[in-house]
Amino acid sequence: MRVIHSSANTHILLPDNSSLPVEENWFEPSYWQQQNKVVGEKKGRAKTYFLNLGEQIGVLRHYWRGGLVGKVLSDQYLFSRLENTRTYQEFQLLTQLEELGLPVSKPIAAKVQRSGLIYRGDLITEAVTGAQSVLDKLKQTPLTETEWQATAETLARFHNTGVFHADLNINNILFDDHGKVFLIDFDRGEIRKPSQQTVENNMTRLKRSFIKELNRNTEFYWRESEWDKFYALYRSFLKI
Repeated sequence: MRVIHSSANTHILLPDNSSLPVEENWFEPSYWQQQNKVVGEKKGRAKTYFLNLGEQIGVLRHYWRGGLVGKVLSDQYLFSRLENTRTYQEFQLLTQLEELGLPVSKPIAAKVQRSGLIYRGDLITEAVTGAQSVLDKLKQTPLTETEWQATAETLARFHNTGVFHADLNINNILFDDHGKVFLIDFDRGEIRKPSQQTVENNMTRLKRSFIKELNRNTEFYWRESEWDKFYALYRSFLKI
């Protein structure tokens, strides 16, 4: 990973092998809208933009705070040094996970914009082709045995490597158009020594997200009684 200082207070992060002509305006949705290169948008806690970058589709995400703090500070974080920013840490982690051959969205570029003691951040990753989240699928139809197995095996693969996902939920588990499973959104994630505690924390959080969406959606093809079967399948792939 390399850092380009486009100004005294602006840092752009790129993979070592990147040849893209990334500039500050790449992180402004209006720049892409003016060129008619915004090919999609997705609303969640924060809006993400899908960008036509030529040979690939990029996903632009701005860092926003959540919870009560977010109502006051919105997108502002305390700056100590570049390496401590959530933007830098997520970009670095994605780079490591890609090098390990794990199925994640490839990092394309990131920006840290400092203003005094605060900073704001943006991240561009490569879109997963034909992506559908587990949530998207379960709103339409039950997952197949093959899909459940692919999901269980992929989660175990990450956990066997010691990857801790800070917000593992069924929005962040994606299938591509060939049925391969990806994990996305590694803000505050890290690689730790694999442990039963990390595994249990991640999987408990995942189960809560299934139950949350079951209670929220009138059409949702999953029942809580299915969890034990899925968890047993996941454990069969776990090596911890």
